[in-house]
Amino acid sequence: MHTTLRTATLATALMLGAGGAFAAGKTLIYCSEGSPAGFDAARYTAGTDMDASAETVFNRLVEFERGSTQIRPGLAEKWDISSDGLTYTFTLRRGVKFHTTAWFKPTRDFNADDVVFSFQRLIDKNHPFNKAAPAEYPYVTDMGMDTNIAAIEKVDANTVRFKLKTVDAAFLQNLAMSFASIQSAEYADSLLKSGKANQINTMPIGTGPFVFKSYQKDSNIRFDGNKDYWRKGEVQLDKLIFAITPDASVRYQKLQKGECHIMSFPKPADLKAMQANTALTVPNQAGFNVGFLAYNVKHKPLDQLAVRQALDMAINKQAIINAVYQGAGQPATNPMPPTQWSYNKKLKDPAFDVAKAKALLAKAGVKEGTEITLWAMPVQRPYNPNAKLMAEMIQADWAKIGVKAKIVTYEWGEYLKRGKGGEHDTMLVGWNGDNGDPDNWLGVNLGCSAVGGNNYAQWCNKEFNDLIVKARAVNNQAERSRMYEKAQEIFKQEVPWTTIAHSTVYQPMRKEVQGFKISPFNLMSFYGVSLK
Repeated sequence: MHTTLRTATLATALMLGAGGAFAAGKTLIYCSEGSPAGFDAARYTAGTDMDASAETVFNRLVEFERGSTQIRPGLAEKWDISSDGLTYTFTLRRGVKFHTTAWFKPTRDFNADDVVFSFQRLIDKNHPFNKAAPAEYPYVTDMGMDTNIAAIEKVDANTVRFKLKTVDAAFLQNLAMSFASIQSAEYADSLLKSGKANQINTMPIGTGPFVFKSYQKDSNIRFDGNKDYWRKGEVQLDKLIFAITPDASVRYQKLQKGECHIMSFPKPADLKAMQANTALTVPNQAGFNVGFLAYNVKHKPLDQLAVRQALDMAINKQAIINAVYQGAGQPATNPMPPTQWSYNKKLKDPAFDVAKAKALLAKAGVKEGTEITLWAMPVQRPYNPNAKLMAEMIQADWAKIGVKAKIVTYEWGEYLKRGKGGEHDTMLVGWNGDNGDPDNWLGVNLGCSAVGGNNYAQWCNKEFNDLIVKARAVNNQAERSRMYEKAQEIFKQEVPWTTIAHSTVYQPMRKEVQGFKISPFNLMSFYGVSLK
């Protein structure tokens, strides 16, 4: 009773702070790690942004089963694929309602116009909405979807047809990803007419399980449970609040006190105490992720393979695993985790060798005292629980071979934006799988079309790229695997990254939370969740 009272009190305080009181009811409070950059999921790649938008406000044509990489029908009840694999016809679900809010009241149900608008704006830079609210859509460009989708056609009010230029074996899985969230064409049209197009990113309207109410940057986001949700029984909460709490120690304190029900990204050092706390439960599973250090191959001296090899072999990876992950991670050899099909088991890391690294640098003409920047993330991510400590350890390792690394950081959104712009020399970052397909690791992060996007190494290797583009257009999984395994060999030879670790994901929560499932994609989904 005491815990329930405390939680209700905090919920009320949060809501009052956001501008209004309410009867707490079934209010779940999630202590999140950071502020989202916006609520238009197509613009972003960080989980912080997806959790606050795609997983709450929106739906997609096809969706992943909660806690699984398997897809299920979403806003499309069913689909047909032509024999040549180039045409996908979706039959849309009827009777699905868009959210009614203080700033928008829909006059019709979801239909084909919404699907056509949602995707047309992603692939057509000259779309009127893009001219009114210019934005980048990194997943769409990094995966080549903007060039591969030949047409999106409204067959009738409840049928939509996609035509592709080449086969894309992962097309359905891609459509289940956050960026493919379906927007309201009616809402977009009203914003366009009123000159407020960018409001689509700040005041979202979707069909999802929760209705956006308000956002106070660095404080909280609040949602109402969608009582008209088309998946009956999946919304069991009246209110959902994201209490934005960047410090992991403070998140843990709030969880212990009952001031939040669930928290993101615990410190590895706190796990034992959490597991011993009878008020908490801490489920875990092998992380579908990779943490890495990207080398900007467009910057000297990192454009030389020998320099990248030297920096790579000078990093004491096992010491980092011990200190940063504290038993909650395993060394990463490949740019994808061992649980991903097509993982190349034959690859090995070069031995940690300071003397050889020094010799390589000398041979490459790199003088003692050469300075480079080493960027460290300001936030915890599942693939890197402490980027500051990791950067300091790498800095110390490189000092031993005569390289001076200056540690640089920015606010998370700015960090990613500047990184995509290639401002860094070296950069700590990582990736959580999005859809269970190998292309999501190799194409999105290392393909030529991803340079300027998620390819933080700015690396474009023709042989590698030809393999992943060809693999994308093949439906035979064994054949695709062979191509991806070869691509991983090229990656390992060329060293655009130092792969650091695959972390284990732990999800601390109070025992009142029922029905929560850990996402393999490290997304926080609160539909199907209840409070005891």
